[in-house]
Amino acid sequence: MIRSLLGLGLGLLALCAPARADLVYVLNSTDPSIVKIDSKTGEEVRRIEGLREVHHLVLSPDGKELLIADSAGNEILFVEPATGTVLRRERISNPYHLDFTPDGRLLVVASLKRGQVDIYDANGPRLLDRLRVGNKPSHIAFSPDSRFAFITIQGDGTVIAIDLQTRRIVWQMPVGPEPAGIIWHRDRLIVGIMGRDHFAVLNPATQKVESTIRVGRGAHTVFASPDGKTIWATSRVQSRIAEIDPATLEVRRIHEVPGGPDCIAFAPDGAVWATLRWAGRIARLDPKTGDVSTIRVGRSPHGIFVQPVAAR
Repeated sequence: MIRSLLGLGLGLLALCAPARADLVYVLNSTDPSIVKIDSKTGEEVRRIEGLREVHHLVLSPDGKELLIADSAGNEILFVEPATGTVLRRERISNPYHLDFTPDGRLLVVASLKRGQVDIYDANGPRLLDRLRVGNKPSHIAFSPDSRFAFITIQGDGTVIAIDLQTRRIVWQMPVGPEPAGIIWHRDRLIVGIMGRDHFAVLNPATQKVESTIRVGRGAHTVFASPDGKTIWATSRVQSRIAEIDPATLEVRRIHEVPGGPDCIAFAPDGAVWATLRWAGRIARLDPKTGDVSTIRVGRSPHGIFVQPVAAR
């Protein structure tokens, strides 16, 4: 009887225990540092110092490692996302933006300052090829079959397509001044035109811009929500976050978020987290209510990642 009551008591305690907060990783590019934030309290729970200039990050295909690119330090940090422990550091030439192909076989790295795109075997990473691509290669997207990588070239105002089998540039086309963020969406590429106020919708088959999505000056990065129901786009200069209908590519709603919203990450509760590049803060946007709250972090926060933590 006592044992059964004790078991019942422990079960009730487990049910009543508060849920543990998600962890929000923020890359402060000019501090420079990586901070891990408790999403419930907004408190910093860990900081990784000694970096030179961190900008972007990506989760490994198996979910076990968070790759953080230190462009000025010429290295990638491999971090355990659940704890923030640095597992190892690899020497990589000026990694600015990085991503894995959809099949997980290759890691592609864009070097903004050195005008190169490096193709690595994802298991190494082991360098397979280096392409000289122009002035300021910036962001990366892929075709769903992992055959092509698409890179925005900020300094040239173009997008290039790289055949990852032959490792050669197969086309390059003008899209507008300072193209930045890019994603593949339903056989089209959506490209942020930072020197203007819109995103260009590019058909990679014809290499033509078919339409534009006006969101505000400094149109920068674009992300698809995990449920596929919304495309989120930022404008750094006009300080906006836009909700875009994925079927029609029409803007549903504009959220005014002061501070220069840049990169975006999504939480399991539906919240949208964004770095505010000019304000030294991160923002949490509730899409249902439109409410925005902010947390102070470091200078020039750029990349952001949410690591969900299960309830106790």
